[in-house]
Amino acid sequence: MIDIQQINDTLFEVTVTDRSTTKHQVTISDEYHLKLTSGKISKEALLNQSFEFLLQRESNTMIMSRFDLPVISRYFPEYENEIRRRAQ
Repeated sequence: MIDIQQINDTLFEVTVTDRSTTKHQVTISDEYHLKLTSGKISKEALLNQSFEFLLQRESNTMIMSRFDLPVISRYFPEYENEIRRRAQ
């Protein structure tokens, strides 16, 4: 289960409950949000889809506790294209 709490305009706390529960602080700039979604989905929906993407590839305990959303594409080059496809 993925629970997302907005802290401010760009900072979110994401709690992932699986075999163990983890918390992650993630920043999303307005520019990056628009780049990936063209404004078609909210930042919360983008985060939800991003965590679903990550959880298909690794356990929640392997996800960094603090990161800026673009970091995902450094580890998974297909991330941006996949998210753009999902946001359509």
